[in-house]
Amino acid sequence: MTKTYQNYIGGQWTPSESSQTFTSINPGNTDDILGHFPESTVADTRKAIQIAEEAYPAWRDVTAIQRADVLYNLIRLMEDEKSVLAQLISREVGKTLSAGEKEVDATIQALKHFSGAANRLAGETLPSINPSYLAYTVKEPLGAVGVITPFNFPLGIGVYKIAPAMLAGNTVVYKPPNDTACIAANLVDLFERAGMPPGVLNLVFGDGSVVGKEMGENPTLKAISFTGSTEVGLKLGQAVSNRGGKMQAELGGKNATILLEDADLEAAIQGIMVSGMYNNGQSCTGTSRVIVLKEQADLVLEKLIEAAQAIRVGYGQEEDIDNGAIANEKQLQTYLHYIQSAKDAGARIECGGKQLSENGLAKGYFVAPTIVSHVTRDMAIAQEEIFAPVVAVMIVDSYEEAIELANDSTLGLSSSIYTNDLAKAQDFIKRIQVGVVHVNIPSNYYENQLPFGGKKNSSIGLREQGSTALDFWLDTKAVYLKP
Repeated sequence: MTKTYQNYIGGQWTPSESSQTFTSINPGNTDDILGHFPESTVADTRKAIQIAEEAYPAWRDVTAIQRADVLYNLIRLMEDEKSVLAQLISREVGKTLSAGEKEVDATIQALKHFSGAANRLAGETLPSINPSYLAYTVKEPLGAVGVITPFNFPLGIGVYKIAPAMLAGNTVVYKPPNDTACIAANLVDLFERAGMPPGVLNLVFGDGSVVGKEMGENPTLKAISFTGSTEVGLKLGQAVSNRGGKMQAELGGKNATILLEDADLEAAIQGIMVSGMYNNGQSCTGTSRVIVLKEQADLVLEKLIEAAQAIRVGYGQEEDIDNGAIANEKQLQTYLHYIQSAKDAGARIECGGKQLSENGLAKGYFVAPTIVSHVTRDMAIAQEEIFAPVVAVMIVDSYEEAIELANDSTLGLSSSIYTNDLAKAQDFIKRIQVGVVHVNIPSNYYENQLPFGGKKNSSIGLREQGSTALDFWLDTKAVYLKP
C-alpha cells in the first residue's frame, strides 16, 4: 500500500488536525503514487511554529562548531544514499537519473560550503574613542524562522535554506511544495538521522494559501526565506514586511543570452541547450531569450532547431534520455498556454510546441523542446517566465540594441553573453541589469562560494550562498564594555 505521511513536529511524525490529504505522483507516470500527505491547517502550522520557538533557546546555546556536526553527518549520509536520492528525485520531479545525481552532488557540495562557515560566525573588534572602553560586535541568531521551497530542485534548495538557518542558531519551520513532498520527508529524515535535535527542524505539508500564508503572517517567525514565483513571493514579502519580519526571496527570471558575431557558435548553442532546454527549462536561471544579430540569425536559428530536435525525451529512469517529464500538470498547461499565446501574437513555432504522448509517454507530462522565432518584445513569450523548455529567438541590428533588449524586463536574475571581444564582455558585465552574469558560460551555471540572487523583481532581501550566506539569518549586536 502507498504510504501515508504525517507532519514532523518536535522530533515526532505527528498527525494533522485535518482529515484531508493530497497525493504526490510521478509526473512521468501519473498512475505511480509516491505517497499521501496531510492538507495541514492553520492550527497545525501554529503548533510547528510554537515548537520551533520553544526549541530555540537550547539550540541557540549550542556552539556553531557543534551545530556544524549535523551537516558533516548529513554529508556522509547523502554520499552513502546518493543513488536512492537520485531515484527519488527522478521519480517525483520527472528528471532524468543523471539530473537527479547532479542535484545530489550539488547539495553535498553546498553542505561542505555551509559547514565551513561555522568557523566564520564572528563579529569584529573596533577601536573606541574612549581608550578605557572595549568596543566590538557579536552575531546572534534571530529565533524561529520559516523556509518555503519550490519543486524544481527540491533537495538542493531545501538544504540551501535549512542548513545556513540552523547553522546560524535558528530553529526552522519548513514548508515544501506538494509536488515534492516525498523528497521533503526524506530530507527531514536525513537531518534527524544526522543528529538534528527535536524541534530544531519542523516540517508542515499543505497548501501555500493555508500553511504558507500563516507562516508569512505569524509574528513568531522572525524571518522567511522563499523561492518560487514572483507573484507569490512579492505578496508574501509584503505580509512579512508588514509585521516587521525579515524576508529573503529568490523569484523568477526571464534570462537572456546574447550571441555576438565573433562568438564560438557551437559552444553558445550547447550552452543554450544546457541552460534553457535540459531539465525541461525548469531552472530560474535558465536561458529563455536568445538575442542574436541579424546577419547571423538564420544560421543560429538553424543550429538551435537542430540541437533542440536532437534532445531525447522519455521516462526519467530510462537510459540515454536527456529530458524526462515536466514537473506537474500545472507546468504542462503553462507550457501549452504560452505556445498558443506565441502563435496568436504572430510568432513562429520552429520546432516542438506540443505535448508528447507517443512511444509510451501517454501517462506522463512530456513536452517537446521548443524554439520560437519572430518574437518581439511586446509578446508575452518575451516578457513572462514560462519555466519550460521554450527558447524565444529575438533579432537585433547591433550590440547596443541587444543590451537594451536584454534589460527590457521586470526581472533581472541571470544572463550570458558569448563573445571573444573582451571590451564588449566587460561592458556587458557593467551594464546588464541582473544579479548573476556569465561570459561564454551557460546562464544557469553557479558555484556555492559566490552569492546568488537577482535585481528588479527577481529577488528580495539579502543574497543566498556565497561568503555572506549566513548574514540573512543573523542579527548584529554592538557591545561597549568598560573593564
